[in-house]
Amino acid sequence: MDASRQILGLIPARGGSKGIANKNLAPLLGRPLIAYTIAAALQAKGITRLIVSTDDQNIAAVARELGAEVPFLRPAVLADDNAPALSVIRHALAWLATKENYQPEALVYLQPTSPLRGARHIEAALELLFSDQADTVVSVVEVPHNFNPLSVMKLDNGELKPFMDDIGPLRRQDKPRVLARNGPAVLALTRATVMEQNTLYGPRTLPLLMEPADSLDIDTLFDLELVEWLLQRRERHYDGR
Repeated sequence: MDASRQILGLIPARGGSKGIANKNLAPLLGRPLIAYTIAAALQAKGITRLIVSTDDQNIAAVARELGAEVPFLRPAVLADDNAPALSVIRHALAWLATKENYQPEALVYLQPTSPLRGARHIEAALELLFSDQADTVVSVVEVPHNFNPLSVMKLDNGELKPFMDDIGPLRRQDKPRVLARNGPAVLALTRATVMEQNTLYGPRTLPLLMEPADSLDIDTLFDLELVEWLLQRRERHYDGR
């Protein structure tokens, strides 16, 4: 990868959370949840600057202790459940351009609720973004065959009906391969895609396939416990890779 490229790592970490109180600072094997994403981003080759976008002073203090920058506090209007990622990213890029004249060529959006994503996934996304001249690279996981749209049912007046009108093949080997965003754990995109096209997913969007064991997205206490079990199960100490 071209060492002269300016690539921003951006971690969104608002203070409020309904599923888990103060989720981004929730303890996970003795470390705050956000620490895993910061560690992975700091180790990832290609990222030249790492910023946490938060509205919370406590999160800001922890993020700085862990090695990330927090040059601004996110406005409250962008810190509720309904704040779209696109607006959060555009706010950060606009602030940096206006206040510091800093305009990175690309950025990687890394949600702290994906602590099993490592530096290698971030590096792979950036490599794909530039080597394939993509607008966006988004991490995905293969959907299990029993959750394939051809297998999913819906309720219609209390009765089960096929979710899709045309059921098509039902044998596992005949079903089309289906992918789903895994959070996403990694979202790499060019600055032009966000600021000029005003979208997260440009015309050329490519997938970064991740393993299910690396794709868990923490939303509930059960998710947190499951991730803790997976981390404990790993033979070596977690180092972000």
